[in-house]
Amino acid sequence: IMLLPDNISSGINAEYGIAETEDHKRILTALGREQAEITGDRIKEVLGDTITHVYISTKPRAMETGHIILKHLKEDIPVDYSELIWEGAPIAPIPEPEYWKPEPWEFFRDGARIEAAFRRFIHRAHPTQTEDSHEVVVCHGNVIRYFVCRALQNDPAGWLRYSLSNCSITHLVVRPNGNVTLRGFGEKGHLPPQMITYN
Repeated sequence: IMLLPDNISSGINAEYGIAETEDHKRILTALGREQAEITGDRIKEVLGDTITHVYISTKPRAMETGHIILKHLKEDIPVDYSELIWEGAPIAPIPEPEYWKPEPWEFFRDGARIEAAFRRFIHRAHPTQTEDSHEVVVCHGNVIRYFVCRALQNDPAGWLRYSLSNCSITHLVVRPNGNVTLRGFGEKGHLPPQMITYN
């Protein structure tokens, strides 16, 4: 599962116009679009034509990122869009950060949705599946960090201790017996140093 920021998932975050406070207006900057192009090339290089499915958050910036990445992949890959993988506040983080203080109701609203997304997207293959599957999930940083904590059976309240750059690649492997390996977290080596950004 490749969580773009992969049984392999990937996640991707791309830089977006952070001056906007209304989420539907937060679209990619020119740099964000360039990051997505390079990341699409990298996914193609690593997974080639073995990708079995792509899932994309329906937030405008994720859809824009996903569509750019799709241009680099084979045309017949099934693509689904999901509101489950929207950005949000999955669980109250420990320790509590000084710089980010969602209201308690935000954790209740977002946490149930993000947990449902984890159960929907991070799972072992169906018992009848005989070949490896490679899925790419284009979503958001908080979702990816929460997924990683849950998949590795770490305390999910530690999710905010992980840092992801925009358009980084996180690679989870879920084996048929349920064992999970974090093959890569927040990989950004495909981006030139001057293009590495954080939100």
